Amino acid sequence: MTARTHAASPSRNTGSSLASKAAPAARRTAPPPPRQRHFVFVLLNQFTFLSFAAAIEPLRIANRMSGQELYRWTLMTEGGGEVRCSNGSRLVADRALDDVARDDVVMICGGLDVRANTTPGLLNWLRRTSRRGSVIGGLCTGAHVLAKAGLLDGRRATIHWENRDGFLEEFAEVDLTKTVFTIDGNRLTAAGGTASIDLVLTLIADDHGKDLANAVADQLIYSTIRTDRDIQRLSIPTRIGVRHPRLAQVIARMEASIEEPISPAELAEEVGMSTRQLERLFRRYLNRSPKRYYMELRLAKARNLLMQTELSVINVALACGFSSPSHFSKCYRAQYGTTPYRERGSHGLEDEAGAEPGLEEDEALSEAALDDVLDDDAPLRPPRGAAGDDTDRG
Repeated sequence: MTARTHAASPSRNTGSSLASKAAPAARRTAPPPPRQRHFVFVLLNQFTFLSFAAAIEPLRIANRMSGQELYRWTLMTEGGGEVRCSNGSRLVADRALDDVARDDVVMICGGLDVRANTTPGLLNWLRRTSRRGSVIGGLCTGAHVLAKAGLLDGRRATIHWENRDGFLEEFAEVDLTKTVFTIDGNRLTAAGGTASIDLVLTLIADDHGKDLANAVADQLIYSTIRTDRDIQRLSIPTRIGVRHPRLAQVIARMEASIEEPISPAELAEEVGMSTRQLERLFRRYLNRSPKRYYMELRLAKARNLLMQTELSVINVALACGFSSPSHFSKCYRAQYGTTPYRERGSHGLEDEAGAEPGLEEDEALSEAALDDVLDDDAPLRPPRGAAGDDTDRG
């Protein structure tokens, strides 16, 4: 697939000759032409095609609907030439990274393996571009590149929710939101997927009014334009397919307390239930115990941190509420069929701590043992005011 088109051709004005014949005698001053904006899309290897297409297509449609070349664009890669999308298809860039005009809008299109594709050359180019005062944005994991270059320090930004945990660990200086997109001065970020549509429609509305933005949305069959206050993820009841307020409340509490897990007894107390009632509620709607569900949340975060950060396996374990590295390794293997060290190695990362503690790589676990391991847990905080804790100890 080759991308060489820079802008959609405006519609031909078929009534121009008639208008000239009917022109009044008095000279009128023609309105100034609308300001044209130039976008530079920097495509990283393994970029997500959806978030890129969702940004460029509204620009094309805006040109067609207005009958004018309001927007132009150029595709760049660090070395020029061909780049592969995360879906396996290929695009050919217009040119390699080059100087851009001060008024250009630069968009970094990220995707898979963003850390591996964030090179010193790209970071230096971004810093030079920033010093010229250009607007710079990141689509999908493109925000990671901007943060690595120091361009988001003290700014509001967003990134795909799947990358949120790793981003927070690495870039504490960034005010990371959960919204679909952010605009903070001359810094733009969109969370990925269709969030690029919302960001670009907002820019079109700012440039040329809401009527044009709405017309573009209509062409896209996009019935609701989200704002920078809309969050990325579905509500908990929608995600789990269950509308039970106390169940949703407990799950929200679990998601907010990964590093310091809370005992089932305290969770039950917070929603006015007994531990046995909470157990029945989880098994009825989710077919697992509260401890098993909580463990799966913690392990999912651990997996993200292993693949997205340089935290040691031991620190990942601590960040996810495990006080014992060997217990963490056993639970991780029961859930994902591999160990944390092997998981990290499969993504080309090495752990500074070295060999894996306390778990034989070829240890076999039966189906019953898997349930026992995942229902087991590291020490959890007892309920407030309790003399002890009756939870299993890992």
